Amino acid sequence: MSGPVLAVCAETVFLDLPVVERARVLHELGFAVELWDWTTKDLPALAATGATFTSVTGYVDGELVDPGGADRLLASAERSIRAAAALGRPNLNLHGTGLDGRGLPVRPAPVVTGADWLAAERTLRRVAELGRRHDVVFTLENLNTALDHPGTPFARAADTRALVAAVDSPHLRMNLDLYHAQIGEGNLVQLVRDSAPWTGEVQVADVPGRCEPGTGEVRWEAVAGALLEVGWTGTVALEAFASGDSRTAVERFRAAFCGVAGRA
Repeated sequence: MSGPVLAVCAETVFLDLPVVERARVLHELGFAVELWDWTTKDLPALAATGATFTSVTGYVDGELVDPGGADRLLASAERSIRAAAALGRPNLNLHGTGLDGRGLPVRPAPVVTGADWLAAERTLRRVAELGRRHDVVFTLENLNTALDHPGTPFARAADTRALVAAVDSPHLRMNLDLYHAQIGEGNLVQLVRDSAPWTGEVQVADVPGRCEPGTGEVRWEAVAGALLEVGWTGTVALEAFASGDSRTAVERFRAAFCGVAGRA
């Protein structure tokens, strides 16, 4: 059985280069590529790099709970599907609500009610149906509220797993972000085990600092072992800033997961 594909987020490394050149360098180094907001990118130029793209932002407006916001989310998700087609068929990433330019929720929710959970599930069922019609996968990413994204609803991995499991569609999966989970929940090995049936992607960065593996407190060999244990063959993506030289950072990431990884 082949191992996971290793990807690197082009928004966080080789920052001295234009994003198209970042994608080209990452491809030459043997990594797949992840992107954030597609609306600011030259998609044909990125496609021409030959890189494999594994994830882009799946919406540019809207949120899960408010009916009007849900309609806007679905409309922007359709636009995202059409745009991302230029890059193949990457996962389309979602959050519990829209985030502004600072990563803060456009609709903060210090308290999430039962009605909010039901509304979010209804919206995500619509998202999954949209994914089915277009044969794409949306992923719902967990975030941390203690440091980076205070006030974001449905932020914990336990929350995203509950929503994804309730919808129960192959076109809606978790984006299991272990950086955010370490800050908000910890117990990463068990989290990988518990979430495996619902996961569509795994993202990593060390804590504290959000830099490459080996710069913080996480025992990445244990995480890699858990991924091997559950038979993970999807994407493992570095969504981390380089602590120094970007090439060194991505090679440290590769070394941390070389025992379970394939190639892009």
